Amino acid sequence: MKPTVWIAILFGVLVLGFVVMSTLGRHAFRCRVCIVFNGGRDCRTASAQTAQGAQNAATVDACTQLSGGVTQSMQCQATQPESVEWLH
Repeated sequence: MKPTVWIAILFGVLVLGFVVMSTLGRHAFRCRVCIVFNGGRDCRTASAQTAQGAQNAATVDACTQLSGGVTQSMQCQATQPESVEWLH
């Protein structure tokens, strides 16, 4: 095979390995956030390497379901969560 084919195969294996490791890697923090906004309520669970990252991700996920557009999404994300539950 040509060297460019080997390079392409190696690159594909590296990318696939990175995706698998990122997906399967253990995250140190996991939480469930419940948000009440604009007459609705939604709870989402997320995990990340930091507590703030996990809470932010869960908040964004919940607000995606509750808001209709960028402005509402930003307002929702600025809302104090109804509850934050830390999971193991």
